[in-house]
Amino acid sequence: MKPIMKKDVVDQGQRIQLVLPHVLRATMLDTVLGAGMSALMALLEEERTELCGPRYAHDSERHASRAGYAKSELAMGGRRVSVNRPRARNNEGEVPLRSWEHFSEQDPLTPRAVEQAMIGVATRKYARSLEPLPAGMVSRGTSKSAVSRRFVAATAEHLERVMQRDLSQIRLAALIIDGLYVGDYVILVALGIDEAGDKHVLGIYEGATENSTACKGLLADLERRGMRTDRSVLVVLDGSKALLSAVRAVFGPRAIVQRCQVHKQRNVEDHLPENMRRSIGSAMSKAYRSRDVAKAERILTGLTHQLEREHPQAAASLREGLNETLTVARMALPEWLERTLATTNTIENLNGSLRRITKRVKRWDDGTMVLRWLAAALTEASKGFRRLRGYKGMPKLLAALRMNDAALGITIDDQEKAA
Repeated sequence: MKPIMKKDVVDQGQRIQLVLPHVLRATMLDTVLGAGMSALMALLEEERTELCGPRYAHDSERHASRAGYAKSELAMGGRRVSVNRPRARNNEGEVPLRSWEHFSEQDPLTPRAVEQAMIGVATRKYARSLEPLPAGMVSRGTSKSAVSRRFVAATAEHLERVMQRDLSQIRLAALIIDGLYVGDYVILVALGIDEAGDKHVLGIYEGATENSTACKGLLADLERRGMRTDRSVLVVLDGSKALLSAVRAVFGPRAIVQRCQVHKQRNVEDHLPENMRRSIGSAMSKAYRSRDVAKAERILTGLTHQLEREHPQAAASLREGLNETLTVARMALPEWLERTLATTNTIENLNGSLRRITKRVKRWDDGTMVLRWLAAALTEASKGFRRLRGYKGMPKLLAALRMNDAALGITIDDQEKAA
C-alpha cells in the first residue's frame, strides 16, 4: 500500500477547493429554480381547487371541473421552459388561472436578448451565457436564429420610438450635433439640453457623408416632431461647415453657435510640424481657459500672426470661426458650465459608448441595421444620463438666450414665462 504523502493531501485539498464552489453554485441554482417551480405549481393547483373544489369531492357549488394538464411554456432565465399547466373547464370552455396569466404575460426574453447584445454577447454564444437549468427541464428559444429574431424585432421598436418621439414638451436650451462613422455609414446624432440641464437624445439621421443635405434632413425631422426653432438656442458644433450651414438655414439668427474648442485646437495642430504642436496647443488652451474674452482674443490673434508666414494653413484654420470658439465665454457663465458648453465633449462621451457597442459588429447589412443598433444603444446609454455638468448655472444661459430673443424682437408670452 502506497503511503499517503503530505503533498498528496495538499493537492487533493486544492482540487476540492476548485470544484466545491461550482458544485455549491449548481446545487443552489437547482434548489432555487426547483423550489420556485414547485411554488408556482402549488399556487396553480390552489387556484384550481378554489374553482373546482377538493379533488374527488362532490361540490354542487363549484364553478368548474378539472381538465388535466396542458403542455405550456414560461420564460425563465433567458429561455422558454416547458411546463405542465393545470387546466380547469366549465360549460363555456376553459377557465383561465390568474397566476398563470400573470406569469405567462411576463416575457423578459426580448429585453434579455438586447441586453446581451449590448454587452457584447454574440447570438451564437447566447445559450452559453445563460445559467444552466436543473436536469430534466426542457427549454427552447436560445438558438442563434431565435435570438436574432427577437433582437431585430426589439431594436426595430427602439428605432421607431427614437424616430417618432414627440419633442414639443422639451424646453430646449442647447443643441449639440455630431457625426458618428459606423462602417461605411455616417450617422448624425442630436443631443438636446433642456432648461433644467437634463439631456435628451433628440434623434439620429443616416447620410452618406456629413454634408449639408443630411444635416438639414436631421433638423427638418426634429422640427417635424416638435422641436421649437422660434426661440434662441445655443448650438454646439465641431468644425463642420455643413452642420453650421444647416443650423443657420433652420434657426437663422436664433442660433447662437459655439464652435468646439477641442476640435479647433486639433485642427490647428494637424497643420503644424510635430515640434510645434505642443507649444501652440498649450497657448490655445491657456487662451480658452483664461475666462477673459479680451485676453483670449489677444492670445489667439497673436498666434495667427505668429503662424502666418511659415504655416499659413494653420493660421487660416485658427482664424476661421475664431469668434465662435469664444461664444460661451462672452455669456459670463459659471466656470463649470462654460467649460462644458465650450466643447462637444458631452456628445463625444455618448458617441464613445456607441462606438464601443457597434465595433463588435463585423458586417453591416444596410443603413437600417446601423440605425437599429444605434437606437438600442442610445436607449441603453440614456438610462445612465446625468444632468449636465455645471447645470446650476443654467439660469445665466437662459438669461443670455432671452437677451438674444429681445434683440431680435422675439416676445415671450406670460404663460411661457411662468413655465
